[in-house]
This record gives sequence, C-alpha cells and structure tokens, in this order.
Amino acid sequence: MADTIYALSSGRPPAAISVIRVSGPAAHVAGERIAGSLPDARTAAVRELRHPESGELLDEALVLRFDFPASATGENIVELQCHGGRAVIDSLLAALGSMEGLREAQPGEFTRRAFENGRIDLTEAEGLADLIEAETESQRKAALMLAEGGLRKQIAVWQDRLLGLSAQAERAIDYDEEDEGVDPALVRGCAELAAELRSWLGRPRVEPLKDGVRVVVAGPPNAGKSSLLNAIAGQERAIVTDLPGTTRDHIEVPLSLGGIPILLTDTAGLRPTNDMVEAIGVSRAEALVQGADILLWLGEPVEAPNHPQLIRLHSKADVRGEAPEDLLAVSSVTREGIPRLLEDVTARAKALLPSEDALALNRRQAAHVAEAAQALDGPVDDVVIIAENLRLARVAFDRLTGRAGVEDVLDALFGRFCLGK
Repeated sequence: MADTIYALSSGRPPAAISVIRVSGPAAHVAGERIAGSLPDARTAAVRELRHPESGELLDEALVLRFDFPASATGENIVELQCHGGRAVIDSLLAALGSMEGLREAQPGEFTRRAFENGRIDLTEAEGLADLIEAETESQRKAALMLAEGGLRKQIAVWQDRLLGLSAQAERAIDYDEEDEGVDPALVRGCAELAAELRSWLGRPRVEPLKDGVRVVVAGPPNAGKSSLLNAIAGQERAIVTDLPGTTRDHIEVPLSLGGIPILLTDTAGLRPTNDMVEAIGVSRAEALVQGADILLWLGEPVEAPNHPQLIRLHSKADVRGEAPEDLLAVSSVTREGIPRLLEDVTARAKALLPSEDALALNRRQAAHVAEAAQALDGPVDDVVIIAENLRLARVAFDRLTGRAGVEDVLDALFGRFCLGK
C-alpha cells in the first residue's frame, strides 16, 4: 500500500491563505483526526483544526475532501485551506507528521502519483512542469496546451490509426495468400502516417520557447560587443574597456522582447591568441556562434560566419559614421539603430518559435515521434515485417506517453516540481 503524503502546496509563508494537501489511503482518516467530520466529496466546509493528540486548537480553516479515483492524484485527498502564517503552517505540518503512516512528500510526488495512477500521461506532466516554470506569456500558453492534454489527444489519434493498421497487417498474415502481395491500402496507410509524423518533426521545437531564443553577439575584440549587450539589456552586465580581450568568457542575459524569451549572449573577441585563458574563451565563443539561433555580427562583413539568421551590424556608428550597404548602423552611446535591431531580432525570434495555437514537441517527445516515423518507413514488401514495424511504432508511442520504458526520465522530470506539487 502506498504511503500517505502531505505537504504545503501553496507558496512560501507568510500569506493570506495557504493550502496543505494530504494524499493517500489514510488521507481521510488523517483529515478526520485534525478537522473532525469531513464534508461531502468536492464540498468545502469550515472546520476547527486541532492537534490529534492534545486537542489543542491550531487554526480555523476551509476543508475540502476528494475521493479516489476522481482526484488530482487518483487517491483520497484532503486539502486544508488555512491561514498563511508560518506558525500556523508549521503547527499543522507537525500535527500531520505526528500521525503514524504519514510522511512529508518529496518534490513532485503528488504529480508523480497522478501519473502512476493514470490521471495524466507523461506529456501532461511535462506540460505542468513547464507551466510552473513559465516566465513569459508565450511560455505559459504553450505549457498550458500541453498540460491540458493537447498532445495526449493527438497521440491517441495516432495510436488508433496504428492499431487499425496493425489489425489489417495481422489479418493479412493469417488469411491472405502469399502470392497476392501486400495490400496497397496497408502500405499507403503506413506511408501517410509516417509523413504526418515527419511534418510534426518539422515544426519549431519548444526548447527555444522554454530556454530562450539564443541571440549571440560575436565579432573581433573591441568591436563593441559588450557595449551593445549592455545597451540592449539596459544595465551594465558586461565590463567595457578599450583593452582588447576584456571579455574572456561568455555572459548571458535573459530578456523578454514582446513576450518572447531571449537569451542574449556576449562572447570573447574572435582572434588568434597565445594567451591560454583567452584561447579558451575564443573556443567557447566559436561554439556559441555555431549554436546561436540568431547571430549579431560586429566584425568585417566578409568575415561573418555562414549562419541562417545572421544580422550584420555597423557598430559604434557615432564615431565610425555611415554604415555600408546591407549593414545596420548601431550605437551603444546614442542608441541609434537599437530599436530597429530589436524589432528585427523579435521578428526573427517569432519565426523560430511555435505559434501560440500550435502544439510543440520537446526533444524527448520528438525523439519518440521520430522513432515511430522511422519504423513506419521500413520495408513494405513483406507483411510480416510491416506488422513488426507497426509494433515498434506502438512501442515508441508508449514511451512517448510514459506507458513503457521511461523509468530513466521520471526522477529528472518530477524533481523539477516543488514540494507540494
């Protein structure tokens, strides 16, 4: 039998109201020992909360009861909506902890129980984790679509199609004559589903939305990279001097441009050097340039790296004068060109992100969708092989939803949650 767990599920005290959640087979018994009689399921009632041993009055609170399996965790739950002072919360948690069979929940354990009891699948759990961590409006909307089961519903459609194709293949194995060949409808069905999966793989991924679109400022030493970063960030984040090689490691500044998360990154000046420390910085800068979503280049135009999202800048325009053709003149001193640069970066970043009404896959989800698509793209001249490939595609979807083979990702995922989630 599972343990009964408890935790503060609202924010850190002090607060006007705090929520303490108890979940597990002994949740209702624990609630009765503290609050007396519990209200009907899904009904709130005011109760005096008393210590189960001494009978001391601890608080007066709103109490709610939920019965399994129709609860957030799929177990019996009691929620205590109490006053949010530290002393009140500490006394109630201590009272719960004094009861045999109850223990404090681990981070993410409530959500993990919801997953293990079939209330949510792994994609919805990932959406909840993203929703808790969301800092921009676009992150919130994308996470909410996932947490509300958007991807789960789409996967269910794919799984239904797979089951139909599998049944078709098994019938062919059992009843078709060998010389009749493979049914063209079966081959076509596999190809159409594989094409649909590959179209999903071609969509913008969720990582730039979660982690921020990486905008890298690069160029030779003394090109004005650090000054530009400070001007865009609106604060002195990078050291600026006239000495070449001042920046020896990259500096990251998270920003929000028009609700889009941006990770603005200053890099070491790109040049040959015998200084061991500077050489490490140059090597890291080169790697960041390669991994940039958008690259702001402040060096000579002919030396600009080959990058699909390259913005070539004419820096220090206040002293260097008019910009050559196809270069945007910017000045960190006068802010010339900065608004136009930010508009360009915002427009490019939007194009790299999923639209607000579209589901986006994360790296793990995309890997399993690709696994299913690859299986469906297998040989089509033998119905036995087709049936096996359909089975492999079903296994990939089971991993995607968390029904099989995901033990290695569960601890990492649920460890992202707070104690009472």
